[in-house]
Amino acid sequence: MPDCKSDLVSLHEGVINDPSELSEVRISDEKGSVDRRRMTVIEKSGYHDSVYASAAQIFQGIRTEKRRDRALVRYGGDSVSPMVTLQDEHSQRAAYELAFSALKYQDLLEEILLDSSVYPCPSIPDELTSLLVVMLYDLQDRKFEPRKVVNEEEPVAEVRKVEHYLYSFRTKLAAALARCRIKNDALSIECILPEAIRKREQRASALPLCVWVNTLKISLQDAFRDLKEEGFTRVASVADLDHDTYCVDQHCHDVLFFPSSLKEKLLNSDLFADFKLLLQDKSRSLAVHSVQAQLGTEDDVIVAHLGSHLTIAHLSALTAQSTSRIFVCGVKSSAKADELRNLLTHMGCQNIQLLHEDFTKIEPTDPRLEKAKVILLLPQCSGLGVGNPIDFILNECGDAGLLRDIFQGSVSEDRLHVLAEGQLNELRHALQFKVEAVVYCTCSVYPEENELVVKKALESGVEGKKMQPYRLIPPVFSPCSDLEASTETFFKMEPSDVSSGCFLAVLAIEKEPPESPSDILARAAAKGLLDGGVDKTKRGKKQKGAQKGAQRRQNITTSGAEPKITQPHHQTLSKVKAEVSVSKAVSKAEEKVVDQRESSAEVKKSIQPTSDTGHAPAAGKVRERQAPGRKVRAERKRLVLKTVEIVLPPVIPPPAALPRNKARSWTHQHLHCRAAAKGSSGRTLPPPLSKAVKPAVPSHP
Repeated sequence: MPDCKSDLVSLHEGVINDPSELSEVRISDEKGSVDRRRMTVIEKSGYHDSVYASAAQIFQGIRTEKRRDRALVRYGGDSVSPMVTLQDEHSQRAAYELAFSALKYQDLLEEILLDSSVYPCPSIPDELTSLLVVMLYDLQDRKFEPRKVVNEEEPVAEVRKVEHYLYSFRTKLAAALARCRIKNDALSIECILPEAIRKREQRASALPLCVWVNTLKISLQDAFRDLKEEGFTRVASVADLDHDTYCVDQHCHDVLFFPSSLKEKLLNSDLFADFKLLLQDKSRSLAVHSVQAQLGTEDDVIVAHLGSHLTIAHLSALTAQSTSRIFVCGVKSSAKADELRNLLTHMGCQNIQLLHEDFTKIEPTDPRLEKAKVILLLPQCSGLGVGNPIDFILNECGDAGLLRDIFQGSVSEDRLHVLAEGQLNELRHALQFKVEAVVYCTCSVYPEENELVVKKALESGVEGKKMQPYRLIPPVFSPCSDLEASTETFFKMEPSDVSSGCFLAVLAIEKEPPESPSDILARAAAKGLLDGGVDKTKRGKKQKGAQKGAQRRQNITTSGAEPKITQPHHQTLSKVKAEVSVSKAVSKAEEKVVDQRESSAEVKKSIQPTSDTGHAPAAGKVRERQAPGRKVRAERKRLVLKTVEIVLPPVIPPPAALPRNKARSWTHQHLHCRAAAKGSSGRTLPPPLSKAVKPAVPSHP
């Protein structure tokens, strides 16, 4: 199996405990770049005391628990060695590597201790058993050679005590290891591991290196040129990677892949030393590109978890050409905030805003986030899809329990339930914000953390909030990608020989379809914004109703119910039809006069019926009374006049003694008229005369 510590810190470089010194190492000038590259050179001469102490603490928390009746090696509850916080990234990596190796070979190391009679030892308490196992693995890895101690380091008493004890029994320990290898017929201790674990280790060690180009420091064209000058050749795909070659990712245009064998060469290059190329898992680059695809030039982003500073820097590089701001939640301590600002500044990031509150504690109506349009949610997950768990823990601030789950190949149901509940609560909280999209991404292979969490969040909705519902949309990554647009609502990558596992979902607000021009005009008319505030729809309905009424009356007339006129002595006046038409283009109403022989008149104002004994007003007086009404109606263009009918009752014949002219005058004065009200009033017309009279031609002109 390839050396798993090819990128660990050398013993001779010293441990950096002061945060200020850490900044000087990570953020270096030309001279510092040389020092940083030198720290990646590995010599199997041992580590600092603090690295062993930290590795023992990690192993104590992730070791395999055995039944008490079968446990021959006892581990204490807590280590008596002091808690050590390693500020140096390379020392942290070394501690996790040691702890993970001790976990993988825990059974073998315990067998060596028992077979050599080194354990139990009265001078070594059970609380130091974890330190004993960790240092035994490192001793056999050095071929039982003594450790080279740096004088400048601060010694840890417990580490020196265990080291002296193991080295005094180095011959017995080497013999016990040889017997174990013979018993298992193994050329090396790697062959003793179960086959499933060996395959997983081989796949992880051969996984291509994924890096992204920091366009804040260098353009893509310049990066390709520098790689060519350093001897790298660009190939078409990952399948073509071999020796000094690289290829561009098919999803993200600024992500590159290199063979795993080039890790040390890349870390020693100026491109890495100057933060122009940065090593990170592809799943985080996919999430960042999905966020950038949903952003406008002035939209802000909310990063729900601090996670890796590399993810924040990548998002800052993609939004550098806009005025977008990136709000990072959960930066609680001022020391962490200062360190993060220092790192991001030297990476070229300028649009970062740090928030000390946890994401779930921030109100959706926070005024600081009023311009936020996208939320990036990278919750804590089981992480069984990652290829290199140690890189994932260090870069993403992951839990060390991932090492135990990776080794076992599964996660306990209780832990999975706790993780899924936390992810669901965070996603529900994200859906309460007035944003346009939420990007949810994990490195898990369990549906309980992926599809089921998203579906539960969408089904539950946002209780008590009047918001538009969210829906799943296909993720979009790089605009320069040659791949066709995906129609799948979820993006998934299974762990393979060329990539780690990843799950990604984009939840977007359901936008209403655009209104048609007719809908816009109707809505404007309803609000009184068109044609002087009159709803054209209602006016059209009234006109249509009037036309239908006129047509109905015309049908009745043609069927035989015609208005009839009699002689003055025995005539009866029937229905008289009148219609008023008002043009839209003129302001004054037009009045039509019908023939006197048909005894019909046209008016624009309804005349209330009088009593049977009343006298009808003269035509001149009626016109004088109606003139003001016509003037008002002419000025009010939006009032639509309706057809009215006037029914005249029978005329009482005058006395025979009166002269003809006086009798005619007397007849006009005793006319009784009834007018139907406007069509909109709903009043019915009086029924026609029951007694039909033969029509006669009137004698007057």
